[in-house]
Amino acid sequence: MLSLGAPRAMAAPADNSAPPAAAPKPIPAAAAQAAPALPPGAYTYSIPLSRLSGQTALPLRGVDGINGLGFGQRIDQSIIGADVHLNYTYSPSLLPDLSHLKIILNGEVAQSIPLPKETAADPVERTVALPVPALAEFNRLDIQLVGHYTLGCEDPLHSSLWADIAGRSTLDLTVTPVDLPNDLALLPAPFFDSHDIRQLNLPIVLGRAPDAARLESAGIVSSWFGAQAGYRGAKFTASIQDVPAHGNAIVLLQQGDNLPGLQAPAAQGPTLAMVANPNDPHGKLLLVMGRDAKELKQAATALALGNQTLSGPTVRITELATLSPRKPYDAPNWLRSDRPVLFGELAAPRTLNVYGHRPAPINVSLRMPPGLFGWHSDGVPVQLKYRYSPRPSATQSVMEMVAGEQLVRSFRLNDGSPSFYDKLSNQPTSEGQATVMVPPYLLPPLTALQFRYVYEYAKLGECQNSIVDNIQSAIDPGSSIDISGLPKYAAMPDLSLFADAGFPFTRMADLSETAVVLPDNATVADYSAYLTLLGTMGQSTGYPATGVTVAQATQVEGLKDKDLLVLASGANQPLVKQWSAYLPNGFDGAQRKFALSDWFSGVVNWFGPDPRDRKRTADLKLTYAGSGANATLAGLESPLKSGRSVVLVSGADSDGLDAAVNAVLANRDTNNKVEDLQSKIGGNLTVVSGKQALTVLDDQNYYVGSLPPWLGLQWFFSNHPLTLVGALVLSALVIAVLLYLSLRARAQRRLGS
Repeated sequence: MLSLGAPRAMAAPADNSAPPAAAPKPIPAAAAQAAPALPPGAYTYSIPLSRLSGQTALPLRGVDGINGLGFGQRIDQSIIGADVHLNYTYSPSLLPDLSHLKIILNGEVAQSIPLPKETAADPVERTVALPVPALAEFNRLDIQLVGHYTLGCEDPLHSSLWADIAGRSTLDLTVTPVDLPNDLALLPAPFFDSHDIRQLNLPIVLGRAPDAARLESAGIVSSWFGAQAGYRGAKFTASIQDVPAHGNAIVLLQQGDNLPGLQAPAAQGPTLAMVANPNDPHGKLLLVMGRDAKELKQAATALALGNQTLSGPTVRITELATLSPRKPYDAPNWLRSDRPVLFGELAAPRTLNVYGHRPAPINVSLRMPPGLFGWHSDGVPVQLKYRYSPRPSATQSVMEMVAGEQLVRSFRLNDGSPSFYDKLSNQPTSEGQATVMVPPYLLPPLTALQFRYVYEYAKLGECQNSIVDNIQSAIDPGSSIDISGLPKYAAMPDLSLFADAGFPFTRMADLSETAVVLPDNATVADYSAYLTLLGTMGQSTGYPATGVTVAQATQVEGLKDKDLLVLASGANQPLVKQWSAYLPNGFDGAQRKFALSDWFSGVVNWFGPDPRDRKRTADLKLTYAGSGANATLAGLESPLKSGRSVVLVSGADSDGLDAAVNAVLANRDTNNKVEDLQSKIGGNLTVVSGKQALTVLDDQNYYVGSLPPWLGLQWFFSNHPLTLVGALVLSALVIAVLLYLSLRARAQRRLGS
């Protein structure tokens, strides 16, 4: 239970709207002279269309091909100008007098772009101004191809009717700040706004050189904002007493803390307050306050778990009930494993409906619990119900079910003529249902079930072909997926599970079995790495890290029952040398030592038929010295206790540590694949170089989780075939001896009688 004291009145600043979240877009000198001057405080930023749409390109096909995307408007901004800068190509077969592109904003045509022969088949750039009065809180930008290739009768789906909008095209928004009140009811805005598609970049001011307790409170806050940011990702920048010169920030304060220029309300207990940034009239500060470390943590927990109840500029937490212990694998974002889960729980019903002959795929995004054990499994049952519009005389229309970007099953769509089975079952010809067993290796932690409807286009003859836009397709929200039959038993170490889902730390959603070991004499760069990594874990679980422990290397002996996340930026982490015998790589001054395996020849997925296939022996040992942002991620079984895990995130310096953290962030970017790493993080040793992450060693030697007794026995003997042979021989001998003794006793009884 969360109880709040009466809000305290505070003076509202004259101008406290949000600052720019990104640097203003530079304007060429020639353009700057012609462009009108922007109002004070206004700025322009660009968003790639690939990030807004989730597609690398926007294809337009047919006589009336259309594709589009959505975008929103932050509550702390007012859009005063909007342009879409297009990079596109189109078919040289299009007739310029009849063909054009229409740019449509919220149903209003912004501009019609001609398609002349001179620039056909070559990349073309064009900037289109969007009508500002047509903008709303949520907006839809569509690009439509009106294409014709002949003056006579034409095929409306002819292959020459095409145009492609490149994903590097941008939406350019010019905005001015909007004054917002100091009201906690706005949370998580303006610090995070769900209308903003960009990555969240949020400063956290620690108030003083932080101790472990203060860092734990900061971790609760960053993990909560990471959960709010979701697929966008979140990066946190720590500072000690430096309030940012502009923008929004989170500030942690205890009694006795003084920040230059900040007039904070007095904390009479766990307190939350929203005030203006003293350095920027358009910025906000969220103050998390307490008289001591305990009250500060209570305030951070109240923010993360009770923010929906907050209102007013300042609140004092008068009571915070003890949280119920979390259970393993119960993260809110993860697919439940105790019952079947309906598709309607995973996606909005409107997103399960599509229109047209070649509609966009229907996606049901899934966050699978890491470490599902699919050995000797028949698969994950999906009870599928689907609907469609029958096409008369069309016999090749299909609906394809895809998982892990691989085809699972294809369903034929009836042409409207009822079959014998349909008549017996009284089932409409426009519906279908089936039980599909999806192989577990097609369901990694970050995945989606995809359903693609492909309708046959009936060719009736010259001048008789036409398209009637009456095709509707749907996946029933009552369809379900059930993973309750799969045990959780993961071969470790496996850095791909850490990069995708924060496993094994996120096994407990509140990180109550996790300790973060910071470097000695940690700097703000180390604190930033810690806060960002906790943000990624909040993104995975959807729950704040209310149980995380922060420690130093000298305290690890008391952390035997926890999984350890160890950070290093250079030679400032004693555990690197102390555990050098256990680490898959070593550090020796400026030199880096690696044992290389044949992992280069091909990545083998843990979710494949046999996890043991992932084991790779070292073929080469390499030692080198050099400059650059050297970054490595290493996984191992804890030297303190078997079954516990250690993940080391390290860099040759602070830049290297930042590169390692950025690799984990990029690995989680499910919205924009063009920014994804060229190689996935995996194995027990991964080297990060630039925008690449390369697994150089994979040697799994322990397991996390448990198996049912009978399956565990099978798995044990499959790993130890000689033991199985010995057990069979011993069993045969025991049976033979027992049989001999039984027959002998029977013979004696017969002879004695």
